[in-house]
Amino acid sequence: MKKLLVFASGTKDGGGSGFKCLIEATNNHVLETEIVGVVSNHENGGVRKIAEEYGVPFEHFEGPFTRENYQGIVKKFNADFVALSGWLKLALGLDPKTTINIHPGPLPEFGGAGMYGIHVQEAVLESYKNGKTRAAGLTMHFVTEKYDEGPVIFRCSVPILDGDTPEILAKRVNEAEHKWQPIVTNKVVTGEISWDGKGKSSLKGYMEC
Repeated sequence: MKKLLVFASGTKDGGGSGFKCLIEATNNHVLETEIVGVVSNHENGGVRKIAEEYGVPFEHFEGPFTRENYQGIVKKFNADFVALSGWLKLALGLDPKTTINIHPGPLPEFGGAGMYGIHVQEAVLESYKNGKTRAAGLTMHFVTEKYDEGPVIFRCSVPILDGDTPEILAKRVNEAEHKWQPIVTNKVVTGEISWDGKGKSSLKGYMEC
């Protein structure tokens, strides 16, 4: 069984719900991998609480966020794959063939530095009001050293409804993330979805919901 290391920022007093869903998916045999650890930049935040609850080794990574430090952590856990699940720092030095990210918005339109969490849904709703966007959604992709620019492996649209606020929309997108992240992650760790880390034409196994 392949070994998966999760990077999840969460907050200083909460968060980490995507990480929790990945753990539960391994227990339910939806995700066929061993989660060998979780990394957060908050020493005693929500991610750590979840890790302790489920008995997953926890690593506090406060920086500096260099290639050498990222690589050292992956080597420490002897991980085959890395999943960024709400990790808010730029990931450097990780193997693009085996590192994936989930993003709470359509890419490439709503990606890049500063586009995370509620900021994504604010931008999506503004674009919707201006007639430029029809739906919200989530995207999963392989990770390169530029924010949200690796080849996309999964897209899922989430409808925008009358009366949506960024908070309401974020909750609905988050529910879709919890449903699909374990499924798509499983396809990566089992080889159904793959990439050679170089040319985007080598991508195998693109999905939509």
